[in-house]
Amino acid sequence: MIWRLTALIVGLSIATYAQESQPKMALSLSKSIEIALAPDGNTRVQLATEAVRLAQARKAEALSVLLPNFDAAWSARSFTQNLATFGLQIHVPGFSIPTFVGPVSVYDLRASGTQAVFNLSAIRKLQAAGAQTAATRLDTEQARVEAAAQVGKAYVNATRAENGVATATANVELAERLLALAKSQKEAGTGTGLDITRAEVQMASEKQQLIAAKESRETSRLNLLRAMNVPLDLAVELTDPLTYSPADIPEAAKALEAARANRPDLKAESARERSAKLSYNSAASERLPSVGAFGDYGTLGVEPTTLRPTRTVGVSVKIPLFDGGRRDALRAEAASQLRTETIRSRDLGKQAELEVRTAIEALRSAEEQARVSLESVTLSTRELEQAERRFRSGVANSVEVVDAQTRLARARENKDTAIYRQRAARIDLAAALGDRSLIAQ
Repeated sequence: MIWRLTALIVGLSIATYAQESQPKMALSLSKSIEIALAPDGNTRVQLATEAVRLAQARKAEALSVLLPNFDAAWSARSFTQNLATFGLQIHVPGFSIPTFVGPVSVYDLRASGTQAVFNLSAIRKLQAAGAQTAATRLDTEQARVEAAAQVGKAYVNATRAENGVATATANVELAERLLALAKSQKEAGTGTGLDITRAEVQMASEKQQLIAAKESRETSRLNLLRAMNVPLDLAVELTDPLTYSPADIPEAAKALEAARANRPDLKAESARERSAKLSYNSAASERLPSVGAFGDYGTLGVEPTTLRPTRTVGVSVKIPLFDGGRRDALRAEAASQLRTETIRSRDLGKQAELEVRTAIEALRSAEEQARVSLESVTLSTRELEQAERRFRSGVANSVEVVDAQTRLARARENKDTAIYRQRAARIDLAAALGDRSLIAQ
């Protein structure tokens, strides 16, 4: 029993060591977006790709109505017939027509085909399917933009969490240094036990913050891997640190113009509106006559050895008269769908404008907050240095040092948060403009 427990402990130790020693994959922001946009990457992109395949299949289905259709058939049948049921009353002196005929065998080997010559409703339906296919392709590009933005923000959040761990670690080291200072001051007779207690409380608080920061780092890493749609146990090393770089804030008018020209969702909605209009025209065209050609060729006979070639060729004109109101209902449905897409198109344009203006304001605010937070860290560091000198000189107590230490710790956290918001706002603006290339910058 003891050796089994020992083997289990050794096995767990080896597994833990193997996991810790596993080489980490270097992962940049652009690389993470590239992985997410791969064919088997982000789920949203995969679903959008499947929607394109579905739209292409429906377009092919609409096209099949206008293309030639061919069939081949072979039949062999044997029948009997009572001619009296047809009312045949032929009387010829010296000759009688039998009233019962059969059995008769008929063999027929035949190829037949049809071709639509003119069908305006089917043509409009094909054009509507083509517009819908174009819309789904643009939806795929919009899904790629949204997936890139999702992964980009997850990556930036993961780097913020790593910065949070580094900041929390620095705060713990600072708390340990100040605790050592409080102890040395007490030994020198210039400090008190209360100063040591305050320093110990502050150190315990910073250690608690460090534990929470490590949890946040792991959670953000898992969220990044999930957004990329890769295994959650993948070991990665983020190579793009969370640093501040000034952002160019565009004018609202130019940004709106760029969004209207680039956003795939606006283009997709325009294509859907065009598809709805063509569908309405298709429903209205069902009232028009349609022209088709048909024909068949084959061999027919009562014996397999006596088959003779026969054929049929013709043209048909179909004129709709009355179908119980089906065409009127289809036209009303198509008209409602057209109005719906028009409303959606108008609303999406307003939503795009709102997103662009909001993103610009958020970026402007985040830019100012980031600059202020950097200045706050500098000032808080200077304040702590002055408080330490005053405490060493005996002209101030530990309360002043602890207060300065707390403000520096909060200033560091606020700096990481402000830089994250600035980077996230830049990603939101790039997504609002529909420009995927700006997300990785």
